[in-house]
Amino acid sequence: MPGTTSREVFWARIKAVFQGADPRVCAAFWLFGLINNVLYVIILSAALDLVGSDVPKGLVLLADVVPSFITKLCAPYFIHKIPYSLRILIFCALSACGMLVITLTPEDQDARAITIKMCGVMLASLSSGGGELTFLGLTHYYGHFALASWGSGTGGAGLIGAGAYAVLTNSFHVSPRNALLAFAFLPAIMLLSFFIVLPRGPLQFSSKSGHIGYEPVEDEDTVRDDGDADPHSEQEGLLASSMHSASGRSFTSTKSSKGLASAVVSFRANLRRARGLFFPYMLPLLLVYIAEYTINQGVAPTLLFPLASSPFGEYRSFYSTYGAIYQVGVFISRSSTPFIRIHHLYLPSFLQVGNLILLALHAMFDFLPNFYVVCIIIFWEGLLGGLVYVSTFAEITDNVPKEDREFSLGATSVSDSGGICIAGFISMAFEKGLCKWQVDHGRNYCKL
Repeated sequence: MPGTTSREVFWARIKAVFQGADPRVCAAFWLFGLINNVLYVIILSAALDLVGSDVPKGLVLLADVVPSFITKLCAPYFIHKIPYSLRILIFCALSACGMLVITLTPEDQDARAITIKMCGVMLASLSSGGGELTFLGLTHYYGHFALASWGSGTGGAGLIGAGAYAVLTNSFHVSPRNALLAFAFLPAIMLLSFFIVLPRGPLQFSSKSGHIGYEPVEDEDTVRDDGDADPHSEQEGLLASSMHSASGRSFTSTKSSKGLASAVVSFRANLRRARGLFFPYMLPLLLVYIAEYTINQGVAPTLLFPLASSPFGEYRSFYSTYGAIYQVGVFISRSSTPFIRIHHLYLPSFLQVGNLILLALHAMFDFLPNFYVVCIIIFWEGLLGGLVYVSTFAEITDNVPKEDREFSLGATSVSDSGGICIAGFISMAFEKGLCKWQVDHGRNYCKL
């Protein structure tokens, strides 16, 4: 438009992107994404403090992701029978109990204490996995703004969780135990968001067929809290999908089972769909998660410099700072979908593998000049990881037929959890091997 400045165009585009959004829905789902993921991030940031320098931090990663991964695989087949309000009460209780188990365990780093702490981590992981299924299912009733807000909140969880832990323990010198104890009360925010902030109009109780569930809003109208219809169709959303997809699975379905024979047929059909998703979408997402979590849990603990050349007074500060910088990059890229899209997913995935190779070689041969160069690479790692994540699901939304989209989004999401699990095993070997190499070559920082 003649006479329009680039700044005005930018703000006009921002306004167009968020036109019609309900502030209460956006706020509630952003907080859901934040709180559901923030304890996961905080636990990973505190991995060194939880298990000490002699235990691979990949152990914490596995305890923090495997229960969540198993929950994602199993829960969709029965979780729809539990009302949302009860689910959220259960998940909040699990999160709080998990954090209390971690913080009330003696700070000794013997095998017994570490085992008890890992049990607390696993409780929090169960809550995170179940919460993700619940809130993704809940977005069906609130439209594409809810889903976008959820995604941004999950990115914010990384930034706020890692940053808050690093600031409390490094800048304010709060003990790791007290910092984790303070975070144990965060799930209360999730309760307030659901029962007070979130408009309840779209959720309508139904007792059809003897099942507990909710009636989905119609595709063409999203019911507001006051009962009025939202003229913005759910089909316009970034990740909008049909309620009754060909997969036969819905997190909120109230229909009865079609029987064992139908289930077998559906399972085989889904396997065929999954094979078609593997190379274009699942493999690049898997690669990027293996690479970045191997960096974060297996290589980052060995990316150490003499304290005199760093801004820190103790070596444990390197690890939590790297985690916070990584999460800044993730938050920026996960919030960038309306403005930046990539269509060739393998390029950033291979670049992430390159980051892993570069940082592992530096841990061995110490050729990067200082701590700040490593920080730049870690920030770039976060940007790549978040960008591949959001672009993968955006590409599925653009390219997969609507009738297959719900299953495709859910099936592909297994790649990130699977990648993290694989990285957990790899990172334990990486950290031990790199630390031993450093000690054998006169650099014993990883043991301090």
